[in-house]
Parts: sequence; C-alpha cells; structure tokens
Amino acid sequence: MAFRPSKRTKKTLLGGGAVVVLAGLNAPAAVSFATAQYHAYEIAQPEYMRQYGAWHGVDIPKDYRTNAIHAALLHTGKVLIIAGSGNKQTHFDAGTFDTVLWNPKDNSFKKIPTPEDFFCGGHAQLPDGKLLVAGGTARYEVLDGEVKRAGGGMRVKNEDPNKPVTLKKGTKFRSPSGVEYVSKFDVTVGRAKREFEISYYASGQMKPWKTKTTAAEARVFVEAVNEGPQSVATDQAQYEVEGLTGKDADNVYGLAEKITLDKQDYQGIRAAYEFDPKAEKYIPVAPMKEARWYPTLTTLKDGRVLAVSGLDDVGAIIQGDNEIYDPKSKQWSKGPFRYFPTYPSLFLTKSGKLFYSGANAGYGPADKGREPGLWDVEKNTFTKIGGLNAGDQLETASSLLLPPAQDQRFMLLGGGGIGESKKATPRTAVVDLNQNNPAFTSGPELPQGTRYLNSVLMPDDSVFTTGGSSDYRGRGGSNVLSAQFYDPKANAFREAADPTIGRNYHSEALLLPDGRVATFGSDSLFGDKNNTKPGKFEQRMEIYTPPYLYRDKDKRPALGDGPEAAAADGRATFRTDHPERVVKARLMRPSAVTHTTDVEQRSIELGLTKDKNSVTVTVPKDRALVPPGWYMVFVTDAENTPSEAKWLRVD
Repeated sequence: MAFRPSKRTKKTLLGGGAVVVLAGLNAPAAVSFATAQYHAYEIAQPEYMRQYGAWHGVDIPKDYRTNAIHAALLHTGKVLIIAGSGNKQTHFDAGTFDTVLWNPKDNSFKKIPTPEDFFCGGHAQLPDGKLLVAGGTARYEVLDGEVKRAGGGMRVKNEDPNKPVTLKKGTKFRSPSGVEYVSKFDVTVGRAKREFEISYYASGQMKPWKTKTTAAEARVFVEAVNEGPQSVATDQAQYEVEGLTGKDADNVYGLAEKITLDKQDYQGIRAAYEFDPKAEKYIPVAPMKEARWYPTLTTLKDGRVLAVSGLDDVGAIIQGDNEIYDPKSKQWSKGPFRYFPTYPSLFLTKSGKLFYSGANAGYGPADKGREPGLWDVEKNTFTKIGGLNAGDQLETASSLLLPPAQDQRFMLLGGGGIGESKKATPRTAVVDLNQNNPAFTSGPELPQGTRYLNSVLMPDDSVFTTGGSSDYRGRGGSNVLSAQFYDPKANAFREAADPTIGRNYHSEALLLPDGRVATFGSDSLFGDKNNTKPGKFEQRMEIYTPPYLYRDKDKRPALGDGPEAAAADGRATFRTDHPERVVKARLMRPSAVTHTTDVEQRSIELGLTKDKNSVTVTVPKDRALVPPGWYMVFVTDAENTPSEAKWLRVD
C-alpha cells in the first residue's frame, strides 16, 4: 500500500505554505509529491544511514565529464577513468580519445593524453603498480543494411626472404577483373622463410641443394573503392598491390578471405601500454600479436598477464589464440590455445589454475565456450563445473571470488540471455573449489532478474551489489534502482540504500581506500520507457557510503605509519593508538573493471598479532593466492567497522 502522509506530517515536512500548494493539486499528484518529499527526508536521517548507508553525487567540472567505459584504482589512491572514444563514432572519427584521473581525496581531476582508442580494451594490475592496458577499437561497427561498400579480410603475402614490407593505410588491391579495394590500416608483413632441403642418392652422394620459400603473411581489413554489390567477392583470387614494381610486385600480393556487404563488426587493435601512476602517463610497450576488442586480461601467479579472447582486426572473434605479457621484458609470447566468448570472467585460483565463471560479454556462438569450469593453463585442460541453473543467461552476469580468498568460493550473480535477449535472471550461485567434486549450488535470489549488476568486495567481508537493468541495455526504462549486501556466512542478502542514478551497460563500481564505493557510467539504448528516444550516456558519478561509516568515528580503527612493502617473511607492522580495537585484517587487491567484468579484486585474510602500540599482519606466501602487486590493508573491529586502507606492495 502506498504511503499516505498525515496532515501533521505534511506540515512538519513541507511547512504550512506547501500544504496550500498541495490543496491545489489533484489527490494522486499530492500524494506522490508528499511521498517523494518524505522519502528524501527519511533517507537523510542518521538512523536510516546507520542501517542502510547513503548515496551522494560527485561534483565533476564540465571539462572532466566523460563516458566512463573502464575504471581502475591505482596505488596512489587515484582512479583512472578511461573512455577512449567513449562509444561515440564522432569522437572516434575525430581521433578524440579521453582519459580522466580522479583523486577522491580532494575531488580533483586531471586530463591524461590518450594515445590510442582504448574503448573496449582490457586491463590488469602489474606487480610494480602500473596498469597494463591492451586492445581497443580500430573501427566501429557498420550494421546490416548500412554497409555500402563491400569489405572483409585481405591476407597479404610476402615471398621475399630478404626484407619485410609495410603497406600504408590506403594501399589499393586490384582483383583479376579490375575491382579495387583499399586497406583501412597500415600492415607490415615479415620476411618469407627460406629453408634448404638436403637429400641423397642411393649411393650416399648428396644431391644438389634445393630451397623452399614459405611466404610470410599478415591480414588487413579492406573496403571496396566503389559502392554496390559488384564488389562482393566470394571466390578466392590473387590481388595485385597497386604501386609496387619489379620483384616487389611479384613477391607481394593479396588473397581475399571473404569480401561481402554483411554487417561489419567492431575491430580490435594490437596496441598495449602501461599506465604509470607516478608519472601519470601512458607508456607504450610491445603490441600484442593479435588485435583484440573486448578481451579479458587476467593476472597469473608470477605477475605475468594472460590476454584472452576479443574481436580481431577484421571483426571476427578470436578462436583461441591467447597470449601472455611479461612485465619484465615488456614483450608478449604465445599462450595456451583455448576459445572463450568475449570478456570472459577468468579468476586466478590458489592452485594456479583459472576459474571461468561462465560470465561474459556476449560475442561468439551460443553453443561454444559458455559453460563454467576450471582451466589448467599449464596443461591446457578444461574441467567443466555443473550444477548451475539458468545456464543460458550468463551474458552480462557478475562474478567474483568471495572473501576471504582462502576459502576459494566463487559467486555468480544475475545475467541475461545472449545478444539483445529480454531474458534476465535473479539467480545467484556459489561454487566451492576446495571440494573434491565442485559444483554450483543456488544462492539467494536477487530482488529481480538483473543484467549488468556491479558487485564489489567490501573490507567487512560482505559483497555490495548495485544497479543493473532487467532488459538489454536498460531498454524499456528497466534500470534497477536498488542495492544490497550479500553476507557469505549467512548466505543471504540485506537491504542497502537505493542509488538515484541507473547503471547498466558500460557502468562500473569499485571500492575506494576510505571504504566507500564509487559508481560510474551507464549507456542506455533508449531514453524512455517506450523505446522511442535515443539513450544518453550517463556522465554523473555517485558514491555510496556504507552503514559502517556512520558509526562512532572516534572508535573507528586506524592504522598509522608502516612499510611500503611486506618483508620476505610476509610481515608488515603498522603503528596504531588502539590495537585493542583491531580484530581482523584483510589484504584487498584494487579493482580494474569494465563491462561488469572485474577479475582483479580479491580479499585475502591476513595473519594478525598485536602489541601495545602496533599491529603486525602476515601475508600468505602462496603467489597463486596473492599475486604480486600493490594491495590495500584494512583492519576491522568487532563490529566489522574498517579502517582506512594502507597501501602495501607484495613482491
């Protein structure tokens, strides 16, 4: 039943003059207005905030408002917000790529020069505190019916063993019938491989040497010079490269894969950079072998990073060519071959294997790579994990490693059907990898079917979940304006204050060092419930302050001075005036989140000892449990009130 405030309540909340205004309104409008006013009053009360927490907007100067596609917490305490072209074709065409650095301490902002379109790339925390950013957008999609010029992949061959060849963007390829195509990107083809074949006569005498040359090959997306179906090519043919003469013309040529007027998907880039939090700039490193759009970057136990999946340089989903980045050499090497849909949620387990929750961002066939399981990267074997209901609704699901990480329990929350499906599930499920035969068991349901749910590990061992929508990209005004905490011990949700800003596709949430949660972004397909008005990217930021920060501030645990890095034995000692308040300690890896995918965050239980004026924490030695890098150290009291974090490096 709707709340109906009494006359006394109206006078108390709105004042006598407001009652006169209400009298002039029809009854439903009056009740609605009064109800909204009462709700605003109610959620501002100290009792309410102590129980449910509170949301507050962030004042962002106009010049620093951006389309937050990616967000990562750095060990300086600042948040890197990456837009790239921000899902705006006009920004892409203009080469306008955006990154903003936000300091939550003083709410200051800084523009960061952005060398590539990192829109829909991947990222991971590196051992030295830099952020690896790899992949992004080479070309925006062109939908069915909008493709005017036939396009597709051209394999460029080089039969010259003496030198590589580089063909610049705009190079033309001519078919045997004279149809011309133009390359949309630069392409470099390496030297051909020359091998010597040695054989012998029956007498044992060696035959004259023979040489075998294997052409080097690279691929580039090409588009017909002229519009229309006459440029469609379905049969393989050899294409002449215009502008080459002599031996170069003989050695370098093209072979078309398939040139059609079909929908042209987004195309990825190979570029990779490290963002330096101290210098506050991007530093180029070796590019990936494969171009990637919508990839996942997952940290391995030795600090290297595995890049998985994505759309390649011609818009095709990568069929299993994964690669590994070494932060010491700044180079990439071949990784284990295995297929996953785009943005697969892959988590490092304490066995060193990777757990695939099944959550993904969608590109790829419905019947391939969708089942959860445990991937042994060294042996390249995959063991499926069953027991999951609503297994056809894993796109845009949220997943995480429940705290503490030692328990090796993973949770999956919500999700939707494949593509633009209207399906959305309230399902949650938990799997315990410490069991001999792990399988998912159902958890408590979300309040409603939810896609794009953001889930954040909290220093009190709870999981904060917020936002999302019940339909594809918030279609039909379906944003879910609710939030809740999941308690892993009780296996139950409890209510939290409702956010005021809807968050769906292209939204993020992450834990700040002071214990609050920041939320960014949202990219609704439509701006109204009838799906008639185009959506507008949400550039407002909102911060959630949990109930534990509305308790007695004077009694909140606090850590003083301590070391920058854990000692060889894993120990780190921090001064504190009240060690008696400290009950437990957690080591929390900072988030790097996009598209509901955050495989970085984890919360590790620390050993804890105390003396009269300090606490000493001990970090587990297992680097599969605690991969090298920078972490936040939180301590909590008996009421689960956390301190502000201290940063600690684990080598």
